[in-house]
Amino acid sequence: MIIRFAQEKDLSEVNRLRRQVNLVHVEGRPETFKPGFSKEMEEHLYAIYQDPEQKVVVAKGEKNTLLGFAVLHHICKPENPVVFERRHLEVDEFCVDDAARRQGVGKSLIEFIRNYAREQGYQRIELNMWEFNKGALAFYEAVGFTTYRRFMEMKL
Repeated sequence: MIIRFAQEKDLSEVNRLRRQVNLVHVEGRPETFKPGFSKEMEEHLYAIYQDPEQKVVVAKGEKNTLLGFAVLHHICKPENPVVFERRHLEVDEFCVDDAARRQGVGKSLIEFIRNYAREQGYQRIELNMWEFNKGALAFYEAVGFTTYRRFMEMKL
């Protein structure tokens, strides 16, 4: 397996996995996520790829097949009267292909991201996830993420 930053030729395959993620989100929160995978959603990945503040990481297996990906976002929030400046690397999207789960792909992607964050001088990596996705929560906790902040809602 090879973990590396994506090349433009990888993006159509990344969108294939983004479709899997979209389906999970639509099933888990149909009132929030739009069904289907529109051309606009597909093209959004190309905008991410061209943004200097974001990176796309891919895990490639035998025969150059895409096993997983992550979208990283460099975040810098300025200091204000309440909080200090905050700089961190955010995992904005993360997916391992259904067919490649439990084979070390996700763990390898996280290790690559951790090393990249250290090289960039970040002190932490952040991500957010939807509460319904218990499998993702178990994975993230297993690789070392902890909850430090929580968003709550009251449906009316």
